[in-house]
Amino acid sequence: MTTHTFPIPAASPVEPTWMLDLRQKAWRFFEEMPWPTGNEETWRRTRLTGFRLEDYRPFAGGTGVEPSGGQPAKASTPGDPATLPAEVEKSLSEVESVGELAIVDGAAARYSLDPALAARGVIFTDLDTACRAYPELVQRHFNTAVATDENKFSALHYALWNSGTFVYVPRNVTIDKPLQAVISQSAGKLAGMHHTLVVTEEGAAVTLVEDFVGAAGGMTNSVVELLPGVNSQVHYLHLQNLADTAWNFSTQRMLLTRDSLLRYFIGSWGSRLSKNWINMELNGPGSHGELLGLYVPGGRQHLDHHTNQLHKSPHATSDLLFKGALKDRARSVYQGYVKVYPQAQKTNAYQANRNLMLSKMARADSIPGLEIEADDVRCTHGATAGQIPEEYIFYLMARGIDRGNAERMIVQGFLEEVIDRIPVEGVRSKLETEIARKVGL
Repeated sequence: MTTHTFPIPAASPVEPTWMLDLRQKAWRFFEEMPWPTGNEETWRRTRLTGFRLEDYRPFAGGTGVEPSGGQPAKASTPGDPATLPAEVEKSLSEVESVGELAIVDGAAARYSLDPALAARGVIFTDLDTACRAYPELVQRHFNTAVATDENKFSALHYALWNSGTFVYVPRNVTIDKPLQAVISQSAGKLAGMHHTLVVTEEGAAVTLVEDFVGAAGGMTNSVVELLPGVNSQVHYLHLQNLADTAWNFSTQRMLLTRDSLLRYFIGSWGSRLSKNWINMELNGPGSHGELLGLYVPGGRQHLDHHTNQLHKSPHATSDLLFKGALKDRARSVYQGYVKVYPQAQKTNAYQANRNLMLSKMARADSIPGLEIEADDVRCTHGATAGQIPEEYIFYLMARGIDRGNAERMIVQGFLEEVIDRIPVEGVRSKLETEIARKVGL
C-alpha cells in the first residue's frame, strides 16, 4: 500500500492553528512510514489479511458540548440525545458515575458532570470542546505521551482524530466515583479516531471508564494518554466491546511521576482483529503502576496485546497480569517487555500472562521479555497456556456437578484473579455477563 486518499482536515475557524499544524505533520509521518508487511517482530503473529485502509472513510466528528451548560451543541443524528443507540444507553446504565459522556460517530451526544466537581475545577468533556474552551491546557498535554510517529497507526490517528475524551482534575481534588465515557460508532465503512487525554495535578485522584461499542464493518484507531501528576492516582478502564466485524487499533501510553499510582485495565472481547500497544513509563521514584488485561475471544477473532513496562527511575514498582480464555478458532497474541534502565535501581517488576484454551483449535502465543541494565532489581515474568485439566472436571463431577457447570466454574475461577482487582463494581458485573455470553458455558 503506497497511496491513501484520506482527506486532511481543512483549516477550521474553531480548531487552533497548532492542532492543524500537528495534523499536517502527522500525515507526513504516516505517508513516510512503511505499511506493516508481517516481517516486523511486532506484526509477525498478527497479519492484516483482508484489511484495506482505503475502504474506510473517517467521519467528520461532532461540534462538542457547551463546557458550562452540559447540553449537546448541534449533535447531528444519530448523535441526538433522543436517539442514542440502545447499546450506549445500556452501557451508561451499568456504571454508577458522577459524570457521563456519550459520543456517537464523533458527536458529543450526552454530557453530565456533578456540579460540585465542576465548581472545584474538574473538567470532563469531549476533546473537541476542550480544544476550544481550554486551548492552553490541552496544548500543554496533548501529544506528550504518545508520539506522533510511535507507529503508523498513531501517525494516522494524529492526522485524523475525530472524537475524544478530556479529563482534568486540579490539585488535591479526589473524585470518589467513576467518570464514564461511551464511544459508539455506526455500522458501515467508517473510521473512528478517538483520543483520550487524562491529566491529574498533584494529590488528585480520578477513575475513568471508557466503553467502545458498535462499529460493525468499520475500523477504530484510538490513542490514550494518561498523565498522573506527583502523588496522584489514576484508575483507567478500557472496555473494547466492538462488533465482531470491526478492526481495532489502539496506542496507549502512561507517564508516571514521583509517588504517582496508576491502575490500568483493558477488557477485550469484541472486534474481528484488535492490535493494542500499551506502554507504561515509570519516570519518578515511588511510582507504582498496575496493568491488568482480560480477553475472551471466540470464533475466528484475533486479539493482540503488546505491553511495555519501562522503568526509568529508581524505587518504582510495576505489576502486570493478563489472562485470556479462548474458544473455537480464536487466537491471542501477547508480547510483553520489561526494560529497566541503568539509573532505575531498586526496581520491582512483575509480568505474567496466563491462557486457558477451551478448544483444541484455539491458539495463544505468549512472548514475555526482560532487558535489565541495573544490578539491584527484582524482576519476574512468566507465561502459560493450556486446556482445562480433566482431573479438575472429574473432581467437580464427582461432587454432583454436571460437566457444563464444572467447566463454567473453572473458567470463572481462572478469570476472577483479574476481575476481583477491578475497582468498579458495575464493570465487574458487566465482565461476568460478557464472559458467560462469550464462553457459552
